[in-house]
This record gives sequence, C-alpha cells and structure tokens, in this order.
Amino acid sequence: MSEPITLTAELINSWADEPAGPVALHLKQKLVPVEGEGGVIFPPTYADIGYNIDELADGTKVVTIDSVGSQANRMEPIFKAAALGEPENPLAKLVPQVDVAYGNEKKISILEAGHRLGDAVIRSTALQKDAQEAFREFLDTGKATKIGKLAPTSLVFGVWDSRDTHAKLPRIVQSVIRAWDVSELKRSAQYNPALDYVALGVFSKKDKQKAEDKSESPLAQRGFVHVPATGGHGGVVARGPIERDVTVNLIALRRLKGEDSTKLRRYVLGLALVAAIEPIDGFLRAGCLLTPDPDSPADWKLVRRDGTRETVSIDTEVVTKFAQEHAAAFGKGPDRPVVFDKALAKEDEKRDGKK
Repeated sequence: MSEPITLTAELINSWADEPAGPVALHLKQKLVPVEGEGGVIFPPTYADIGYNIDELADGTKVVTIDSVGSQANRMEPIFKAAALGEPENPLAKLVPQVDVAYGNEKKISILEAGHRLGDAVIRSTALQKDAQEAFREFLDTGKATKIGKLAPTSLVFGVWDSRDTHAKLPRIVQSVIRAWDVSELKRSAQYNPALDYVALGVFSKKDKQKAEDKSESPLAQRGFVHVPATGGHGGVVARGPIERDVTVNLIALRRLKGEDSTKLRRYVLGLALVAAIEPIDGFLRAGCLLTPDPDSPADWKLVRRDGTRETVSIDTEVVTKFAQEHAAAFGKGPDRPVVFDKALAKEDEKRDGKK
C-alpha cells in the first residue's frame, strides 16, 4: 500500500487551478449507534411515506438516515458567529455574517436559512436587490463573484433561487447518511389520564365512552381520557453498515468563474474543505445518536479522472490556514446586519402569487 498523500497549500491550489486535476475528494465513514451494532435508530419521517426506505433489486432495503439537504443545514452553521457569552468561533471570520433582525429583538443568520441567498427571508430585507443582482450576474455572465462576496456558503452548499431569478448553482460539498439492509420496527403506546375526571364531575360517563380510544376527540386531544397509539414508527435495525458519504466536487468548483476566478475558487475550496472535515454532531434527532466506528477508521480519497483513488492525509491546521489566507486574498465580504421588512415580504408574496 502506498503512503498517503501529504496535504500542502500548493496541492490544494492545484485542485482549484488545474483543469485536468482530480474530480473529487471522498470520505466513506462508518457510523454506529451509541447502543452499539444492531441498535435501534430512528430515521426522519416524511409526509405520506414515513421513513424513506428504498428496496433494491435483490430485496435489500436502504433507508435515508440524514438527507443531503439536512446534512448541509447541519454543516453550514459552523461558520456562524458565536452568541453573546459563548466562546468566539474563529471560523466565523471566514464568511460575512448576514443576520436578519425580526420580532422582539430576535435574529436569524443566513447560515440558518434553508435556501440560503435564495431564501424568502433574504428577499424580505434590504438585501433583496443585492441578492437579485448577484444571481443575475451569474445568469448573464456566469460569474459568481457577487454571490461569493455576499453569501459564499451558497456556493459551498449550493443554492437555487427557485422563487425569483431561477439561478441555480450545484453543491461543492455533499454529504448523506444511509443505513443498509434494514428492518423496520413498529411501536405502540397507551395514554392513561392522571385522574378519573368522570368521578370528579368534569364530564359524564357517556361523554367519556364517546371520546375514549378516539384520538381525534376533543377530550382525548386535551388528555382527559384513555387513548391508545398503535402501529407507530418504531425505528429501524440495520444489519448492514450505517455510512456517511462526503464528497467535495472539484469539477463543480473549477467551473466557478469570477472577476478573478483563481481567487474565488481557492476561497470557496478553503470553505468547502473546512466544512467537509469538521466532525459531525451525531445527535440527529430523538432516538438517533451516532458516533464514528473506531474499528473502521475512514480515510479521505482523492479520486482521479481515470477512477484511481489515493489516500490523502488531511491536516486540519493546513486546511484552516489555507481557508484563512484565501479569505483574505479574495476579500471576504462585509458583515451585513439587516432588518426583516414586512412590506417587502407582502410584495414578494403577491409577486409569487401572480406567477
């Protein structure tokens, strides 16, 4: 087995600059439930289908544990500035902090907005025109400099301005978690009220008989009568591996153009690498707490155009320093605190309605 490739700033530069360079960096990481192999885990549920389980031709069932979009939304806030009283986040200095103030002294960061620069919350602020200009520049010239100055993580994790200009940029970083060869479980429960409300004269025995065991009845919804819950989602057991796949798409990166394409690509690549190597928070939802499998260490692979793969030794310090230097070289955009504008939101809602 050959020695891993040593990561250097010059090597990272070549990934951004060389047209015939490698196509991707890829990590396949095995995860395990905190309960151990075979532990029950709870995937996300979706409207109408419940768990997203696909059956392969050989009968193997594969379930989505965390989707590409969900993973991106978990990764992006690593660049968010720390809240008051928390330790400073050095990664926040790599990107402009765009915060939208709303309500009673509340605020939301663009790094928490699901559609990033294309989100309705951005169109409902004074940044609306800047965002439109940035997307239109991309549509008209192919240049993404303005997007990079305003919201660079929209280039890292992808953005689709589907409600306005329809500009669309692919993800540079993509991550997804799947479990293989799964069996679905069911669970049931029984709610028992703390008191006998009929005996206390709150309602009659007849009312109780009409409402009991009917979850849709007002008394059941308010917790006054017995209500069973049967056949609910009980999680899954994976007999195969639970795997996280992370891909840094170097071809999509090299297609980015700007006023200075080299500076833009290196800046975005620095952000992408920082995001990709950041350890995940394995608490995905209630009943789903995962950790890396210490018995199956994962290696980053550099994928060449001919399909050959070479192990890369990722050095966090090298990546962080690279990202910092190229944020300065590109000229990170300024922080942009703005205020939610109800009038702009109403105008936008009407415009969408007409469409």
